[in-house]
Amino acid sequence: MEPIFATDHTRELIPRIRAFIENEIIPLETAEHLTGNFSKVAAILDQKRELVKKAGLWGLQHSVEEGGLGLSLCEFGQVSEVLAYSPFGHYTFNCQAPDIGNMELMHKYAPEHLKRTYLEPLKEGHIRSCFSMTEPEFAGSNPTQLGTLAEREGDDWVINGHKWFTSSADGSSFAIVMAVTNPDAAPHRRASMILVPTDNPGFELVRNISIMGDGSDHWGSHAEVRYTNCRVPTANLIGGEGMGFTLAQERLGPGRIHHCMRWIGIAERSFDLMCRRAATREMEPGVMLGEKQFIQGFIAESRAEIDASRLMVLRTARNIDEQGAAAVRNEISTIKFYVANMMLRVVDRAIQTFGAAGITDDVLLAWYYRHERGARIYDGADEVHKTALARSILKGYGLDTRKAKQVVG
Repeated sequence: MEPIFATDHTRELIPRIRAFIENEIIPLETAEHLTGNFSKVAAILDQKRELVKKAGLWGLQHSVEEGGLGLSLCEFGQVSEVLAYSPFGHYTFNCQAPDIGNMELMHKYAPEHLKRTYLEPLKEGHIRSCFSMTEPEFAGSNPTQLGTLAEREGDDWVINGHKWFTSSADGSSFAIVMAVTNPDAAPHRRASMILVPTDNPGFELVRNISIMGDGSDHWGSHAEVRYTNCRVPTANLIGGEGMGFTLAQERLGPGRIHHCMRWIGIAERSFDLMCRRAATREMEPGVMLGEKQFIQGFIAESRAEIDASRLMVLRTARNIDEQGAAAVRNEISTIKFYVANMMLRVVDRAIQTFGAAGITDDVLLAWYYRHERGARIYDGADEVHKTALARSILKGYGLDTRKAKQVVG
């Protein structure tokens, strides 16, 4: 816990959550649960969810009016780091992406009938959801370029399009779909967000995409989806027509804090594994691996980078709480690429410290390596965030880079 950001909430909650993760969740990190389909562990985790509810730790991300604890973004970020100490932590506490982002979005912008039918059971953990924006035919780094169309026919939207990386679609009850509703509008006003039940006959889950050899199912999946004459009521619109890009950006502001604090938790777990290995692995009689200067360099650099990242992210979270995401766009871009790279460096150093064992599924690190390499790509590739940050900085020096505008694909 970072003392300068600690509050009464975090001082009370974090030790309890850490104990739950260590006692109830980490023992489930077996090779079978980390290499196979997520459904192999989901039933057990659903039982653990009931324990979370009994402990009064359910709904940590919600406001008081939603039945939660009213944590600020900065407070929840600190909780998120602790949950990330296990790959199963966020799911067990119903704080996992993409559901947490969909809950936040629907609470603010969904009409009441959608809240009753979908948001309430989602908050209770009775159903899951997915978010359907990225398309294989268009660069994900430019979300104004979409091919999925939603056309009005009477009181319905008719949606046709092709999506992929619709994460957690397998077994979900609904998708929030980003689709073009007005092709003639300005680029940032063309798209809208529409809720589509996944039992709709026009919704097709084509496949769960294999990620570095891991073709997981259930919440752990990344799906390719087709919408073919998918008909839903116009009342399933989230927010106003043409607000899709605005809602996506608003969803991503807090979302990047969630991701970054999760990555810091992953880095901390990897750091702990690395240090334990260094302190106990004998290289020759009486000489431990941790006595080697290369390994000491890994440990020192990792400690500094994790601590720097945490301070940077929590400062950004507090500024979002106080000023709103729009006021700290540069900081949000900075933490996205900096923390993703930091986390991957720490994971890689830990694997190297374990040697051949580090790339096996006997050690958690291999799971992280497979599943977290995408951190530098999703929610805006490194190159996009670096370019946006540099342009903003240079604008303060009088250089307008818009004339040299590029979209990184």
